[in-house]
Amino acid sequence: MLRVSRLTDYATVVMTCIAAHPADVLSTVQIADETHLELPTVSKLLKALGHAALVESFRGVNGGYRLARPASEISLAEIVEALEGPIGMTECSVAEGQCDRESQCGVRGSWQRVNNVLDSALRAVSLAEMLQPLPPAVSSQGRKIAVTVKTGEATTE
Repeated sequence: MLRVSRLTDYATVVMTCIAAHPADVLSTVQIADETHLELPTVSKLLKALGHAALVESFRGVNGGYRLARPASEISLAEIVEALEGPIGMTECSVAEGQCDRESQCGVRGSWQRVNNVLDSALRAVSLAEMLQPLPPAVSSQGRKIAVTVKTGEATTE
C-alpha cells in the first residue's frame, strides 16, 4: 500500500486547522487542542511547515502561526513536500543517477509517468479544498481521482 507518513497526514490536519481561522494567529497550544494532536508533534510540524514557507510565525504574548498565503494558493503537494521532500514513487523518478541499473532499466519511464500523474493530482488539490466537506454524492471512500497513465493526465471529481 502506498501512503504518506503519519507526520505528513498530521501536517495536513494542522494546516487545515490554521486555514479554518484565516484572520487569526493561532498558538501552538490552540492548534494542538483543536486538532487533538500532542503539543511536541504540532511544534515539530510547524517548524517544518515554517521552513517550507507555508506558515508564518509571530513571537510574543499574542504570537503564534498563520498561513503564509491564502489556503487556495497552497497545494497538497507543497504540504507533502514540506515533510517528505520531493514527491517520488521511486528514487529514479525524482532524479537521474540514483540507481546503478538505470541504463538497463525498462520500467524507469513508466515510473516517471506514474510519478508525474501523482504529482499533478496532489498539486490539483488546494488546502482550501481540504476544508470543504465532501459532497453527498461522493462515497465515504473519498474523492475520486481518474488517472490515465498512458498520457500522464489526472483529473479529480
